[in-house]
Amino acid sequence: MPGTVLLLAASPVGKGCLVDAASVLPVLAAVEPAVLSGTDTANVVELADPLEPQAVLTRLRAAAAAPGPLTVYVAGQLQLDRRQRLPHLALARTTPATVRYTALPWHWIKEELRLRPSGATTLLLDLHADPETWQWLRANPLDCGRNNAVHGRIAPPPSRRTVAAPAYMRAVATILRSGHRPPVDQLHRQALARVAADAAASGAPAGADLVLTAPGPAAGDPHAVLAAAVRSGRRTRTPRARAARHELAAAHARGPASEDALHWAEVRADLAMFAGDPARSCRAWLTVAQTRLDAGQPPGAPAVEAAVDRAHHQWGRVRDDGAARELGTALAALRGRVPGRREGALDHVRRELSRLQTQG
Repeated sequence: MPGTVLLLAASPVGKGCLVDAASVLPVLAAVEPAVLSGTDTANVVELADPLEPQAVLTRLRAAAAAPGPLTVYVAGQLQLDRRQRLPHLALARTTPATVRYTALPWHWIKEELRLRPSGATTLLLDLHADPETWQWLRANPLDCGRNNAVHGRIAPPPSRRTVAAPAYMRAVATILRSGHRPPVDQLHRQALARVAADAAASGAPAGADLVLTAPGPAAGDPHAVLAAAVRSGRRTRTPRARAARHELAAAHARGPASEDALHWAEVRADLAMFAGDPARSCRAWLTVAQTRLDAGQPPGAPAVEAAVDRAHHQWGRVRDDGAARELGTALAALRGRVPGRREGALDHVRRELSRLQTQG
């Protein structure tokens, strides 16, 4: 099956730039697509210093929808938004005051890759952080999703008035230009060794990078088993029952609002979507969102926003007017508390509800 490769290099224009991220793209682009992907053939999508987060999201969503292996190469810098203090990938127009509106929320990457089969996605990351974000990362690991293999590094802020180079990604590209892609964990170790050797040769101080190494799920991971069942075309009732058992066990052991229990509730919502049952999926997402809010999570938390957004998406596919009215009333109440980032979401629910009530 052909692979897909997404090359994303982004950093702000002007004095806020910490790393010349796009400088590595010509080196990566010189590598054969099949070598970048580790498959016989591959499609490559390149994004150099994009301007708009929604444009990046569109390309990421298209890449995530591809059925074969996906490899995502990201070079850039991380910044926190001032409102929620969550990491974002800075884009060309990003400034410290506009992170929330001009940068790509990191959790968007995680959420778009969430529905991909376990083990089918690899991320190679070369990121730099400003001082505030660097301190945040020391206590909060960068979450790239439990189904993905992740390798790379996050570098601390460079010295003042200095723009750093994406040395790790350049090392990866140089190794791949040989025409051979070793297993990704070996590629990662070789790149780190090359970066360390180059730093030593130049007399630079030893790096204090945060090294990212996550091999992805094991073969017996329950998510991999469920994903394989769905991909094989098996009826979703059995996977749904398995997910329900995992959710009950997690709720019994750690509580119904625990992340593990909520995760399995989200899996059930996804399985209902795969089964073509948007009403069941919408209801499950509404329950997840309400449980998170009742547990004290803020309305702007990424997991809360994502749950309400998915409930909204599935609600739009409900064809039974009675179910749509019932679910829409609950969705409108939640949208009042969780408007999300898409302008006009609450107004859309209210308009559709008014139309349904008129028809009823």
